[in-house]
Amino acid sequence: MWKDFKEFAFQGNVLDLAIAVIIGAAFGQIVTSLVDNVIMPVIGGITAGVSFEHLYFTIGGSDVLYGNFIQSIFDFIIIAASIFLFVRLLMNFKRNVEEEEDVDPQEELLTEIRDLLKEQNTRN
Repeated sequence: MWKDFKEFAFQGNVLDLAIAVIIGAAFGQIVTSLVDNVIMPVIGGITAGVSFEHLYFTIGGSDVLYGNFIQSIFDFIIIAASIFLFVRLLMNFKRNVEEEEDVDPQEELLTEIRDLLKEQNTRN
């Protein structure tokens, strides 16, 4: 039984998942800070501090707080857009790094030498 547990616990997939959860939690804090401290103040300035949280109606003595629901949807859209833009920025950066790595310095040098030799031959 211990052997089976060790195989399961130390497989690459389980460790990768654990690392992803930890990084995801840390990334969640970054996104929350971005939204709370950067994006929401800007949006609050643009919309003159409009908040939906105080909207409600009463049915039979119970308050239905639909404003909180609307505010949660609004917050979700902002967070989703922030994550999308951040991931898109990272993917563009990763793509640029991969393109730079694809260039073989020796091949580039040989191409320059070939071009210089062609140039010398056309002069003669």
